Amino acid sequence: MAVEIHPQLLRSQSGDELVVLTRAEYDALSSAAAEALEDAADIAIYDARIADLHSGRDAILPPEISSAILRGESLLRALRKWRDMTQLHLAHRTNLTQGYLSELEAGRKTATPQTLRVIAKALDIDCAWLGVQKSNRR
Repeated sequence: MAVEIHPQLLRSQSGDELVVLTRAEYDALSSAAAEALEDAADIAIYDARIADLHSGRDAILPPEISSAILRGESLLRALRKWRDMTQLHLAHRTNLTQGYLSELEAGRKTATPQTLRVIAKALDIDCAWLGVQKSNRR
């Protein structure tokens, strides 16, 4: 419901110009300002995400992985299943234990960046998908 704004302008004794609004007009302006601030914040977030994508700081995951994450799977488990690997197969390819991979997938342990690079290589994925940069070592 749009409210028409009909401000009344007054001049104070000191010469300052004052604006008088009805409560409905004030509420409508306040609501519009709050929406504008929220929109501006959303636009800033969008712009930051697009900049991250273009700079390579963020990665676009395949839809199958995103869907698995939305169903509650961890990123690592979704990637492993997407590559059609068991934990045992991934353990063999990375020289990590199956139990450790299980702990990582469950979120009970946190991998080092180097371990994440090893896993990314075994899964044949970009390191950025696991939130790490490629190693500069040769």
